[in-house]
Amino acid sequence: MLNTHISRYVALHRSLGRKYFEQERMLRLYAAYAGGFGDRHVHVQRVYDWCRTASSQYVARQRFDTVRNFSRFVHADDPAHEVPPAGVFGRGKRPRPTPTIIEPEQVRAIMAAALDLPPQGTISPYTYHYLFGLLAATGLRISEALALQCNDLVEDGLIIRNGKFGKQRLIALQPSTRQALEEYLATRAKLGATGNDLFVTIRGRAPHKVRAHVVFVRLARQLGYRGPVGTPGMRLHDLRHTFAVRSLETCPRDSEAVAHHMAGLSVYLGHTSVANTYWYLEATPVLLRDIATASEQLYRGEAA
Repeated sequence: MLNTHISRYVALHRSLGRKYFEQERMLRLYAAYAGGFGDRHVHVQRVYDWCRTASSQYVARQRFDTVRNFSRFVHADDPAHEVPPAGVFGRGKRPRPTPTIIEPEQVRAIMAAALDLPPQGTISPYTYHYLFGLLAATGLRISEALALQCNDLVEDGLIIRNGKFGKQRLIALQPSTRQALEEYLATRAKLGATGNDLFVTIRGRAPHKVRAHVVFVRLARQLGYRGPVGTPGMRLHDLRHTFAVRSLETCPRDSEAVAHHMAGLSVYLGHTSVANTYWYLEATPVLLRDIATASEQLYRGEAA
């Protein structure tokens, strides 16, 4: 019974352009847990009990918020479904990790180290080498890069079909980036790698994004760019941060130019709102120093 309602609920969200994979996974887990007690409706105490089995406070809050939103949906049709009060497992979003701005020589070192990954003589080391290079050169999300198909490399650039909320976009490529991708495709053909995904491992499919994260962190730690296990530091997503920040640093120090640049960068990165792009302004001391200097000059001019 609960699974039937979940299917309707997920279908509604996907009709609005959302992927809703993680939320569906959580709801199915809750349904399995509640179903073990014979529940046909959402019960507040059962939600509490299930959330308390989570591995952390953050996961418990995710579970609770997801099931609570679902309970409000089904309660509208059937008041027998109980709706838990808001905020029982805490409020607010998980704080964003402090970004690391990666230097060009560090990117090159990580790419070079990727070529030494096992199994040697296969496509896998080349896949991570060129994958990390593409992320650094374009600022793509890892999910977008791993969803690329071979025929997404077209004359005008790369077709991104797996953007947030199902949005597609075309991004232009620098000649050097295009040449690198063509070299990768030639290497694929030489090694006999198969599959429609652009980036493939020896299994003929794109690596899972979690695996890509693990490989990147392992290489960064191996090269001394990140501390021991359990400590924060350089992450795969920092390649995207770095691309955005370096792009902003090259923008002329003119308010109108910055506004146009931010709008263009927002579209290029596939952000749903330019407000998400402005967040990168706080990601580097260089930009903050420039902002502070401009503000001070404005103040002095007005004071004079």
